[in-house]
Amino acid sequence: MRALILAPFDMPQLARLAEQMDVAYESWLDTRRISDPDELAARVLSEGVSVLVIEADFVFEEMLEGCASLKLVGVCRASTSHVDVEAATARGVAVVNTPGRNARAVAEHALGLMFSLARRIPRANEYVRSGRWGHPAGGYVDLRGIELGGRTIGIVGMGASGGALARMCAALGMNVLAYDPLLTTHPAGATLAGLDYVASESDFISVHAPSTSDTAGMLDAEFFSRMKRSAFLVSCSDAEIADQSALVDALASARIAGAAFDMFETQPIAPHNPLLTLDNVILTPHVGGATEETIRRHSEMMAEDVLRFARGRRPVNLVNPEVWGRHGE
Repeated sequence: MRALILAPFDMPQLARLAEQMDVAYESWLDTRRISDPDELAARVLSEGVSVLVIEADFVFEEMLEGCASLKLVGVCRASTSHVDVEAATARGVAVVNTPGRNARAVAEHALGLMFSLARRIPRANEYVRSGRWGHPAGGYVDLRGIELGGRTIGIVGMGASGGALARMCAALGMNVLAYDPLLTTHPAGATLAGLDYVASESDFISVHAPSTSDTAGMLDAEFFSRMKRSAFLVSCSDAEIADQSALVDALASARIAGAAFDMFETQPIAPHNPLLTLDNVILTPHVGGATEETIRRHSEMMAEDVLRFARGRRPVNLVNPEVWGRHGE
């Protein structure tokens, strides 16, 4: 077997794979390049690649049509939206992913953004560096914040990262409300509530919902009108979950106290995005999952499933199980 790995990967796991197969490793974070689909297809074909592991690259139907050697596509993410899973299934190509690989990282980033809003940390840094700290008590007057303990956090979306954040916030002494219509079990340490109740009762709202047709525009003008004027919004989810026009209006008019975002309508953020003009907003460049541990975690998960596949055993995180009868037991 020959594997082409374009995702960032932990060296010990690369070595583990190399013991069993021929491995070519070119992380897109090193090359700073997303492969052109046609060029990638030509390479898979010419090199006889049977295992393709990606994080940011795209695998379209056209690519799958011409790559008879390809048997498995590994996605070092939970989402498989950039892979045509239906086309892969039709051609007997197994697709595996790495669910939950960055759940703790995203939860910690959301919590960090909450602390930054509550204690005005970015502004405090600028306050010192700019020379505005002219009196010993200046920060006490100009940068007074609030504590998270005793406050209410509303978490929209209780998947892996939302659940991790709920546990962290409960440990801080926060009252945790959760909204997720897909939940089948009651989350430990959290109280299930409707979206309107979460909006009206929360001091912080953190969004961890997936981007779907049901969640697009879910946070609309009515939602923001229900929020406390003292409340903060944090989102590490796709921008389309919030009505961007209504969101900007709520922030610009101080209808809500502030917000922090890690994802935007475009990446990088468009230079004309109105969020850039607001001084009650914290922006980070989609780094919620950017930790060494995330890479180590997805590498371990992916290496295990690739090796299981190579040995004729069903991968743990098989996205399209209907193909398995064509490959093994």
